[in-house]
Amino acid sequence: MAINISLETLLESGAHFGHHTKRWNPKMKQYLYGSEDGVHIFDLTKTKELLSEALDFIKKASSEGKVILLVGTKKQVKDKIVEVAQATNSLYVSERWLGGTLTNFDQMKRSMKKMQDLRDEIDSRDYKKYTKKERLLMERKYARMERFLGGLKDMAKIPDILFVVDTHKEAGTVAEANKTGVEVVGIVDSNSDPTVIDYIIPMNDDATKALDYVLGLVQDAIITGRKK
Repeated sequence: MAINISLETLLESGAHFGHHTKRWNPKMKQYLYGSEDGVHIFDLTKTKELLSEALDFIKKASSEGKVILLVGTKKQVKDKIVEVAQATNSLYVSERWLGGTLTNFDQMKRSMKKMQDLRDEIDSRDYKKYTKKERLLMERKYARMERFLGGLKDMAKIPDILFVVDTHKEAGTVAEANKTGVEVVGIVDSNSDPTVIDYIIPMNDDATKALDYVLGLVQDAIITGRKK
């Protein structure tokens, strides 16, 4: 059963606004309706159709037990990324993408082990042997590692799928996925290159309400897929 998408909600949330016409990528032309006051306007009928395809793909992948990594580091979306990831028990990156997360996975695993070892040390009985200053430094170090790696601590292998918000901002993330054969579902604004994305969702990647709405649908797709 397909997930219901409201064209009205997409419109009301501002999903149709692209970037200024001077900042566009001509490869996005087929997804645009035109421009207004120097701003490109998305054809939301195409957005709805492609969003539906992307959600069907995510739902099917979820039903097959595939590992999905959610990536969104801009302020408009980072809290929602964490919320959806926690609700669906998915991997996530909501701060800064660390180069080599996919292309140097062995190093990433070592970093995550260091974080876990530090957590174990903090939780151990021997923690009291450290001075107050040493404990403070250890806790600060762990907090920083948790901030950047916390959403990946359960990543036992390279994920099967990346869901990326703002594929222009996260160009490095997309490049790593392309190199490692990870399929990408991406929210692609008018300034982005759609040819490096497997499942394109052409829409405004800055409008908080639009992003919240779409990420809510992604959450529904993951959960629905697991119920099959």
